[in-house]
Amino acid sequence: MTTSRRSFLKRASLAPFSLWIPQAFAEATTTGLARSEPEAQGIAASSILDFINAIEREKFELHSFMMLRHGKAVAEGWWKPYGPEFVHTMYSMSKSFTSTAVGFAVAEGKLSVEDKVISFFADDLPATISENLAAMRVKDLLTMATGNEKEPTGTVVKEENWARTFLAQNFAHKPGTQFMYNSAATYMCSAIVQRLTHQTVLDYLTPRLFAPLGIQGMKWETCPHGINTGGWGLSIQTEGLAKFGQFLLQKGKWNGKQLLPTEWVEEATRFHIQQPGGDKKDRPKAQNDWLQGYGYQFWRCQGTAFRGDGAFGQFTIVLPEQDAVIVMTSENKNMQGQLDLVWKHLLPAMDAKEPKAADLSRLKTLTLAPQQGSKTSPAATRRKFKLETNGLGLTTAAFAFDGNTCTFTADDHTITCGLESWHRCEAAFPGTPPRLISGGKPKKAAPLKMAASAAWTDDNTLVMQWRYYETPHSDKVTCVFDGDHVTISFLNSITAMNPKAKDARAPLKGRASV
Repeated sequence: MTTSRRSFLKRASLAPFSLWIPQAFAEATTTGLARSEPEAQGIAASSILDFINAIEREKFELHSFMMLRHGKAVAEGWWKPYGPEFVHTMYSMSKSFTSTAVGFAVAEGKLSVEDKVISFFADDLPATISENLAAMRVKDLLTMATGNEKEPTGTVVKEENWARTFLAQNFAHKPGTQFMYNSAATYMCSAIVQRLTHQTVLDYLTPRLFAPLGIQGMKWETCPHGINTGGWGLSIQTEGLAKFGQFLLQKGKWNGKQLLPTEWVEEATRFHIQQPGGDKKDRPKAQNDWLQGYGYQFWRCQGTAFRGDGAFGQFTIVLPEQDAVIVMTSENKNMQGQLDLVWKHLLPAMDAKEPKAADLSRLKTLTLAPQQGSKTSPAATRRKFKLETNGLGLTTAAFAFDGNTCTFTADDHTITCGLESWHRCEAAFPGTPPRLISGGKPKKAAPLKMAASAAWTDDNTLVMQWRYYETPHSDKVTCVFDGDHVTISFLNSITAMNPKAKDARAPLKGRASV
């Protein structure tokens, strides 16, 4: 650790950073990033097109993409029905924001990364405190080195009191010695910040980070006790991610103001602990972006880059050597393959000696294909069905067709689909949207923004796509008509990634009614 880092960590545990006063956040700064042509920032625009072509050719599903260099956005695109005005679920990309909240609290003298975790949870401690639990520091939460015997998140989120459940787990290893990915550890960071500030991480970050950067519209899920989930659950616009990346690239400075000390950003994003694993037959360790070391809720990348990332390809990649930021939202199983295309096409683009201009207008017309098939069928008539008893608690289903739309209604839930096109609507259909983790899910389903499309794949089969465009996920709903009967089957996009898996929702079966 450098002398500056030591002095910062020592100082931050004793006294607030001088800029941390409420007046410093009274003004929200510019709401948008500056734009520039790629070649003006030394980037070959043709390489950006090569990247987009490779993404689509290799069937990676991106929802948005932004590239910044020298503080300016040089390329951006959203695949319809996603768009710049909509937030997107971040999954574990949320962790990097929670880490930043801890950084602000450290800079304000509210805690030190050396503080013991049990010191914040006197009312939630187990009857017997093991030596390893007693030794666990905030730093061990941040570096995923808590010493847990097993990853505890699945157990934690099933209970009412998540902090108490986390602290009751078996800590088999000395904290700080072994890396184990641990989303519940990030939740504990969120809980600590809330106990110290009496604000959720979202509320605490708003005047310190989001407002100065002009980021608005964020949402963050909470546990049963009203604490932001920390390790997941943040929803934010793509440009908000890009601004966050630029803020990190500038080491905590924005519009000339040092919002977060440089030393914290350097400390949070440097190598702290090695993940387990090594060379494999198909990929050497040096080319594995999950084996380059871990910081305070940030991953090190090949070369000199670092990133925050979330399941299915939510990325904020910071490249200090190139003075660049690359942001993506998506739904992909192969996240390493997604990064490989960044290294193959976008990284070399920033070394172009004579960057050539190219027409990037294609980025304005990107789209995810709606359901393909036919708009018409002999079965495309207004029909209503009485459903057999089912796990979704639905009693009726109805179909109506009107020109270029198909309206599907189940009880009081109505979803209007464009025929071979996207149609935006809102619905709180049971069992939606698909989720990777149950913790933080609202107890009462609220209407979800979705884009829906439908088409007939044969005379008796209507297939609907329901794309929840503020999440990475979608549903494929297949309706098979057989005389007076209908069978409605579901396949969510998470389950579809595993050919052997089946959707948890059993098919709905119905018979025509008057």
